[in-house]
Amino acid sequence: MNKEQLIAFEDDIAALFNTGKIRAPVHLYSGNEDQIIAAFRPIRAQDWVFCSWRSHYQCLLKGVPPEEVKSEILAGHSISLCFPKQRIYSSAIVGGVLPIAVGTAMTLQRSGEDAKVYCFMGEMTAETGIAHECIKYSRNHKLPIHFIVEDNEKSVCTDTREAWNQPHLSFEDVQDEYISYYRYSTKYPHAGAGVRVQF
Repeated sequence: MNKEQLIAFEDDIAALFNTGKIRAPVHLYSGNEDQIIAAFRPIRAQDWVFCSWRSHYQCLLKGVPPEEVKSEILAGHSISLCFPKQRIYSSAIVGGVLPIAVGTAMTLQRSGEDAKVYCFMGEMTAETGIAHECIKYSRNHKLPIHFIVEDNEKSVCTDTREAWNQPHLSFEDVQDEYISYYRYSTKYPHAGAGVRVQF
């Protein structure tokens, strides 16, 4: 799926949400298409992808048919999209997928399976203790896992840097075997599409 197709998909979901056709929460991407497409270049069909409540792009890039993703969103499952066939799981719990991703990487290491885990998280999640512990454990045990920190400069309605009173975040600009980081600006609020009040 290319950049234009990703944008068109999210614009369609935003329009459906704003007209009341989607009655459950949605969290939309915008402005990070080039970065997330680049992040997916090494990801293969047999690899696992774990992500948070904002996961439409990951599902599409992992090969889930757009009509299946849209159907699940319309059914109210936008914040917990899971497609076992394509090996992609998301969760609305902050940091919830991180230990599951680490456990999956441990299983791959022990079984010798030719597969790797890719775990996406926001920059606020990356500042939590669970993220630091999962990353440290993965490094120390040389697990087949890579963490991608996506920085949209906010957590819900709070500026992440102001919340932590630190101008430079823990993994900002880190690019190595275990972590990739990118920063972007989005046209959408944390939740919803900017027109209809959600909660």
